[in-house]
Amino acid sequence: MYSLVVKGGIPLHGEVPISGAKNAVLPILAATLLTREPCVIRRVPNLSDVAFMGRILASIGAKVRMQGDTVTVQAGHIKGFGDYELVRKMRGSVCILGPLLGRLHEAKVSLPGGCVIGSRPIDLHLKGMKALGAHITIDGGYVCAQARRLVGTDMFLGGRSGPTVLGTANVMMAATLAEGVTVIQSAACEPEIVDLAHFLSAMGAKIAGAGSPTVTITGVRELHGAEHEVIPDRIEAATFAITAAATRGEITLRGARPDHFHAVLDKLQEAGARVEHRGGALTIKAGRSLRPVDVTTQPYAGFPTDAQAQMMVLMTQARGISILTERIFESRFMHVSELARLGADITIEGPSAVVKGGRQLSGAPVMASDLRASAALVIAGLVAQGETRVKRIYHLDRGYEQIDEKLRRLGARVQRVVEG
Repeated sequence: MYSLVVKGGIPLHGEVPISGAKNAVLPILAATLLTREPCVIRRVPNLSDVAFMGRILASIGAKVRMQGDTVTVQAGHIKGFGDYELVRKMRGSVCILGPLLGRLHEAKVSLPGGCVIGSRPIDLHLKGMKALGAHITIDGGYVCAQARRLVGTDMFLGGRSGPTVLGTANVMMAATLAEGVTVIQSAACEPEIVDLAHFLSAMGAKIAGAGSPTVTITGVRELHGAEHEVIPDRIEAATFAITAAATRGEITLRGARPDHFHAVLDKLQEAGARVEHRGGALTIKAGRSLRPVDVTTQPYAGFPTDAQAQMMVLMTQARGISILTERIFESRFMHVSELARLGADITIEGPSAVVKGGRQLSGAPVMASDLRASAALVIAGLVAQGETRVKRIYHLDRGYEQIDEKLRRLGARVQRVVEG
């Protein structure tokens, strides 16, 4: 197990390439199960979650070849269930449910795991599959789904915290091979859903409305192989943008899509950072001073929950009081106690974190609890005086491609070491 040792106090400058989106590539890889023909996916990030998904597809019977940032999958002869121990460890693996049910009319998938950031039930996934005609049971930690045939229908997939992204993806994939027309109301609008729709369309699916609250899928008899390039990771881009402002530096994001994370860029500008978009380059510069801002996480196109922890670190450097309210996950403030070790003054009041900013952070050993909290602690270490040791950075490797190397290219003093 590795730790990341960070020596802070240095403004970061330079250019960083933004990798393919983790939250887009996982369902896209799962979608390759919908056809017997080979599929080629490009701009695939080198992440542990991606490698994990490759192992899951292989356990089902697919032939998976990873070469650089290109993954080729051919699911010629597959079975309707994945390896229990593999699937249960990664929440994103639940997205094999829809493709297996769509193609084989049966699926047996273990209940998924993932980051400990609150309750994330898959009830909306199962609601969608039942609406298509599947019979669902939970037995021995498995979700067992069977259907003599899948039939398109109208369904509502809104939940307590808004639409379900993976649930929308799962139902979309199953519905591509269902009989008739499926209409998903309160569908997730994230760019990752649009990217999945583009890939499915390239495979021969008929999908309209992706990116809006109403998605319509007209089922087809079969899908064929296709090639696709994954969109850039908007959360990685947001993380580096926030890092630029927090370290009082200047970072150019190469390949980022500013239209995918407008809410973050808007809050950065409100906080005093400068955002310049020229041609294909997006540059974030620290302003003369940081101003406190209030943030509420919301479904897309609102401020993403996946950037809340990083933004909280930035607010520790702004003189005044900021309030960050979490409306997506009820337990996504686990990083607060670790930031306190560095000297941050943060109080939790219900769904909100009250940040009293303007205090100098000091380096200390901290423990990462989940993927985005890990990124936030690294940013805090870059801001703090002295040395910060971020433990359990395997979370980082799930969602950030070579983050330590990218930071070093920007001038950061970071080193990956074996935990003692």
